Amino acid sequence: MKLMAVFCTLAGLLTVLVACGQSDDSVRGTGTAILTASPTTEPASDGPTITIEGMGFSGGLTVAPGTQITIVNNDEVEHSVTARTGDAFDVHVDGKQRATLTAPSEPGEYAFYCVYHPAMIGTLTVS
Repeated sequence: MKLMAVFCTLAGLLTVLVACGQSDDSVRGTGTAILTASPTTEPASDGPTITIEGMGFSGGLTVAPGTQITIVNNDEVEHSVTARTGDAFDVHVDGKQRATLTAPSEPGEYAFYCVYHPAMIGTLTVS
């Protein structure tokens, strides 16, 4: 009986420690990237979306300059959407979270990747 009480107490403490160690929002990087993290249980975005799932990005995306793009991370681990060259954008999003990226103001093709998993690649076209 005492062993069960100790186990329950430890499980409760672990839950509190994990919850206290998580943050709701964070902004990283330079350039025009803006990150706003929230649970992915929210309704789908009406605008352009980059979905991360199965350690990969959804297909290419074409948007107008300055467009707000929702990034949905359906994986359990943190990922980033980071421009290959320059500092156009660098958005990091925790597992099971979403973020918002502001597309660059200059038209062009922007190759991007995940800094945590460099084999994950994609292209954002701004026109």
